[in-house]
Amino acid sequence: METVVVIVGAGPSGLATAACLNLHSIPNLILEREDCYASLWHKRTYDRLGLHLAKEFCYLPLKSIPPDAPTFMPKDYFLRYVDAYVSEFNINPLYHRSVESAIYDDVGKKWRIEAKNTMKGSTVEVYTSEFLVVASGENSEGHIPSIPGLDSFPGEILHSQHYKSGSRYKSKDVLVVGCGNSGMEIAYDLSDHGTCTSIVVRSPFHVLTKDLVHRGMSLLNYLPVYMVDILITVLAKLEYGNLSSYGIHKPKKGPFANKIATGRSAVIDVGTIKKIQNGEIEVVPAGILSINKNNVLFENGTEKRFDAIVFATGYRSTANEWLKDYKYALNDDGMPKNSFPGHWKGERGLYCAGFSRRGLAGVSADATAIANDINKVMIMSGGKKIN
Repeated sequence: METVVVIVGAGPSGLATAACLNLHSIPNLILEREDCYASLWHKRTYDRLGLHLAKEFCYLPLKSIPPDAPTFMPKDYFLRYVDAYVSEFNINPLYHRSVESAIYDDVGKKWRIEAKNTMKGSTVEVYTSEFLVVASGENSEGHIPSIPGLDSFPGEILHSQHYKSGSRYKSKDVLVVGCGNSGMEIAYDLSDHGTCTSIVVRSPFHVLTKDLVHRGMSLLNYLPVYMVDILITVLAKLEYGNLSSYGIHKPKKGPFANKIATGRSAVIDVGTIKKIQNGEIEVVPAGILSINKNNVLFENGTEKRFDAIVFATGYRSTANEWLKDYKYALNDDGMPKNSFPGHWKGERGLYCAGFSRRGLAGVSADATAIANDINKVMIMSGGKKIN
């Protein structure tokens, strides 16, 4: 099958890119390995998840969030918005298509994409296109670190993408590894369900409330980053005090400067900090040295028994596993080789959407830029321009 643009991935990045291409009447199709769009949101999120950022920072291009939406949308509300988005822009992904390879043909000047139709066994379908958009995302596959003795652990081991609720762990000892937003919220949920919860905290991070993040992001429209960081840091200290005595330390840079420099967001507190301060959640300020059956030995010499371990240790891009000519846009880690803000554009008609580490606002910016660039290239090359 031949088309102008092939998009790999039907998450928000792929859907947004398709909508923007449809606006220019540029033929495109989405290949999605799962059986639904936005599968990460539908299948790999815990029950209590909601959007941490205010609604004005969480919309996709061409469609605003309804004015009556809550400021911080719960997962179900956001999915209803995505459903309406797919319907309004007539987006029809091809599901059960697991892309096995994508190679650029220098002679034909086209991309050749081979995808396995998992509904038809080992049947391989071939697609060709002038442009290829990698929209499989930064969160393609959950990462669990290699730890000596992990395979001896008899309890449940799971990545945060498979965590749903703490109700099944009541009265058990559970270790959460990872202190980002997912790890901190999962620790809260576990404790809320009567679990004896510990969390590994190794890296420094900022802790803010949703309102402080909202206020800071709004102020960035009018003030330089350093001024916003000073103000928000002072307000956070008034809110939480000094958390270093609980094993939580701040980075040297302010919350928004640190996000720009490292891509790491501040932790948006959902109540976890109060539980830590009250002793309901124990912070382990050291990494895991080894595991011997149920016993976990930490780098600071302490040892504790656990019934389950939840790894909130992030994700990795898997694009390099199927994108054979990734050199045109990605580095060896499957992330954009070009720095922000030109990260989204590669060579030979290869683009990447949703890799800016800037949430849904970044997704919208990428999709808009990609569609506009493809439209421009088609005009300049004498391709069919519609709209």
